[in-house]
Amino acid sequence: MNVSTAYISASTNRYSGASDVTYEGTVIFGSSNLIGLWDVSDGDEGISEMIPGHDGVVTCIRVMDSQSFASADDKGEVRIWRRPGSTSQACSEKNPWTSFANFTAHKQAISALCVTDEYLVTGSSDATVKLWKLPQDDSVVQIFQTISLSGRYPLSLACARLPQSNSLVLAIGGTDRNIQLWTCSETMFVQAAVLGGHEDWIRGLSFSSPEADGPLVLASGSQDATIRLWNIEVFKKGAKFQASESFTDDLLDAFEESLGDFGDTEEGGRQISLKRHILSVKSKQENSLFSVTFDALLVGHEAGITSISWRASNANSPTPTLLSTSIDSSLILWSTATVNTESEDRKSSIWINRQRFGDIGGQRLGGFVGGVWRPDGNEVLAWGWSGGWRRWRCESHVTDDDEVWEEAGAIGGHRGSVKSVDWSPSGTFLISSGIDQTTRIHGTVPRTNKPATWYELARPQMHGYDLLGSVFLEELKFASIADEKVLRIFEAPLRFMELMETLHVSQFSENERNRPMGASVPPLYLSNKADEDVTIAAPEMRRPFDGELASVTLWPEVEKIFGHGYESITLATSNSGRYIASACKASSPEHAVVRIYDTTTWQPVGEPLAGHSLTVTQIAFSPDNRLILTVSRDRSWRLYQRAEEGYRFLVHESKPHGRIIWDCAWAPEGDIFATASRDKTVKIWGKDDGDNWRCVSTLKTEESATAVHFTAFDSQQKRYLAVGLENGKILIYSSVKSDTSWTSKMTITSDFGHVSQINRLRWRPGTGEQFREIASCSEDGTLKILIVQIV
Repeated sequence: MNVSTAYISASTNRYSGASDVTYEGTVIFGSSNLIGLWDVSDGDEGISEMIPGHDGVVTCIRVMDSQSFASADDKGEVRIWRRPGSTSQACSEKNPWTSFANFTAHKQAISALCVTDEYLVTGSSDATVKLWKLPQDDSVVQIFQTISLSGRYPLSLACARLPQSNSLVLAIGGTDRNIQLWTCSETMFVQAAVLGGHEDWIRGLSFSSPEADGPLVLASGSQDATIRLWNIEVFKKGAKFQASESFTDDLLDAFEESLGDFGDTEEGGRQISLKRHILSVKSKQENSLFSVTFDALLVGHEAGITSISWRASNANSPTPTLLSTSIDSSLILWSTATVNTESEDRKSSIWINRQRFGDIGGQRLGGFVGGVWRPDGNEVLAWGWSGGWRRWRCESHVTDDDEVWEEAGAIGGHRGSVKSVDWSPSGTFLISSGIDQTTRIHGTVPRTNKPATWYELARPQMHGYDLLGSVFLEELKFASIADEKVLRIFEAPLRFMELMETLHVSQFSENERNRPMGASVPPLYLSNKADEDVTIAAPEMRRPFDGELASVTLWPEVEKIFGHGYESITLATSNSGRYIASACKASSPEHAVVRIYDTTTWQPVGEPLAGHSLTVTQIAFSPDNRLILTVSRDRSWRLYQRAEEGYRFLVHESKPHGRIIWDCAWAPEGDIFATASRDKTVKIWGKDDGDNWRCVSTLKTEESATAVHFTAFDSQQKRYLAVGLENGKILIYSSVKSDTSWTSKMTITSDFGHVSQINRLRWRPGTGEQFREIASCSEDGTLKILIVQIV
C-alpha cells in the first residue's frame, strides 16, 4: 500500500516572524509545532507538505538560502533545515527537508530571529539576544556573543552590511520603545547608537537593499501605528546637516503639532527628532564612521504595526517599496513620489500610501499578524489573527502609479485542534469543526487542463463557543454541537448552491431552490438568521477567499434542539438522516444518557437511552439504523435496538477495555463493530447466535487508540479498518470476508499523518477500490485528506 496527500488545511501561528518565502517562491510557515510548505509559484495548489520536528509552537522562520532555512519555537529550540539537491532538482522533484542542526538557544520562548551569511541571531523573552556562528559544514553551531537587554524583551531583529563596507550592523527592537544599533568591531558586536521616537513597542524592523552609492535605510514599525525610516550613510568629515529648503521650520512645527493631537506623552505628542547619530566601526584595516539620521514618518494605519518588509529591487519595480501590516486589518504598500517645490529647479521626494489592501474599518478580529513579499516583488501575502492567508498579485506593471493589484487564492485552516470531520452522503463535501469556533466545508473544484483541487468553500458557522462536532443530515443540511447545551441545525442558502454549480462542484434540482439567499448574524446574537436582502454579492466564477469566507458564506440556522443538562460532547446521525442522537458531559447516570430526535419534526424519539454512568464519548448507528452503539468513559459499550417507540436496551459489555473508550464504528455491512480505547487496544465485535456479541479480534497498538473507521468490502472481498492513535499515527488493517483476523497493512507516520492525537477518521464514500481517500483531523490543528493506494 502507498499513501499520498490530496489536501491539507492548516492555519499559521500568531507570530509576525512565523513565515518566510524561499527564492523559488515557496512560503514556509509555522503551524502549531509543524512547519508548512506552500508553493505560490505554481498557481493555487495549496499546502503541499507539513514537516514535523519541533516540540514547541513555531514562532520564527527565516530563509537562509535556496536550500536551507532556520526555525525557532516557544521552548527556546532552533532548528536549521536543509534540502538536498540543486535548485533545478528542488523545483522538479519532491526533496524532503531534513533538520541537520538543532540546539537549545534559550531557556524561554524565542521571539525574534534573523540570519546573515555568517551569523544566526536569536532574541528571547529571557531578555537576551544571542549571536551564533554558522558553520561552513555540518559541525555544531557555536555561541558567539550574548547581549543582555536589561529585562526588556526583543520583538524584532534585522541585520545588514553597512554602506560601502563589509561590516555588519544589527538592529534590535523591543519593549523599551527604542531601537538599538550594534556594529561589529573587530571580533565583537558593540552598541553604537540608540534611536528614539516611537511611543510603543517596536514590532518590525527591516533593512532595505542599498543602491551602489545610496544610503542603507532602516524601517521600524511600532504599536504606536507609525513607521519611521532611518538613513545610514558613510559619514563625510566637514558635512553639515541642513534641512531641506522646501520644508521650513514653520511647516515642521505645524506637522509636529498635528501629531500631538494623537499623542499622550508627557510633552503632549510625538516629536520629530533630527538628531544625527555617529557610528564608529573599528576593523583591522581602518576605522569607519557612519551617520544615522531620521528620514521620514509614515502615518496611515489606524492601529499597531505588526510587520514590515522591503520589496526586492528588480527591473519592474526600481522604486523602493515598503510593505506594512497592521492589527487594523489593513496592508499598505509605501513608496516615494516626486513633488515639485517652491523652487522651480528643485524637486523633493515624499513617502505616500501607494496601495492599501484588506478590510475597511478593521472589521476582522486581530487584523493581520504578518506579511511577506514573493521574491520577484509581484505578490504580497499576509496572514491574519485566525491563521488564514490573503494574497494580492500585481497584474500589470508599467510604473508605480500604474500598478494594478488583484486578490488571488490563498490557504487557511482551523486555528487550534480540529475536533471532527464528516462526509456528505455523496462524498462531495467534507465538513470540519474546531475549537476556533468555526465550522468549515471543503470540496474539490475542477480546473481547466489541471487536476481538480481541494479548497475551503464555505464557513457556514462562526460561533461563540468551541465547536466539538458536526455531521451531515443531507447533502445541504448539517447539525453541529459546541461547548453549550444546544444542538443546532443549518441549511445551505441559495447563494451556496449557485456558487457550487458555477464552479462545477455539484448540481442540484429545481425543487431544492426554495430557500433563502444567504444568512447574517444579528448583533449580540449567536444564531445565523436567513437574510433575503444580502448586500454583499458572492464571488462569481471563483472560489471564495479568506475574507469572503468569514463574511458571506454563512448558512442560516433552521432549528435549535434543547434537552441536555450539561454541555454537549458528541452527536451522530442515522444513515437515512431520519434520526439524530446526542450526548453531553456527565459525571452521574442521570446525565449520561443519549437523546434521539426525529429530523422531520425535531421532537424526541422515545425516552433517553440510559445505562452508562459517565460521559458517553461516541455514538454510532448501525447501517440499517436498527441498532445504536454507545461507548463511554465508564469503559463499557451498550447496544440499543429499534422498537415501536424509540430505542430500547439490548445488550452491553461492562468492562471490555481497561481504560476509557474513545471511539466506535460499524462496518458498512453491519456484521461487526469496533471499539478503540486508551488501553492501547482496538477490539472487533461480531454477533453470535441470538443477540450476543463477542470479541472476535483484538488489535494491540503502541499508543492509545482514539479513532476508528471501516470501509466496505471491495471486489476482492477485502475491507479495511483505519485506526488513529494518540501520537498522530494512522494504522491501516485489512481482513477478508471469510476470516475474523486482521492484518496490519500500513502505518502512516508524521510524514503524511499527524503529530498529535487523531480526533476523527472518515473514509470517503463513493471512491474507487484502488485509490481510497480518508479524511483525518487532529489536535495538531491540521485536517488532511490522504489517498491510500491499494496494491
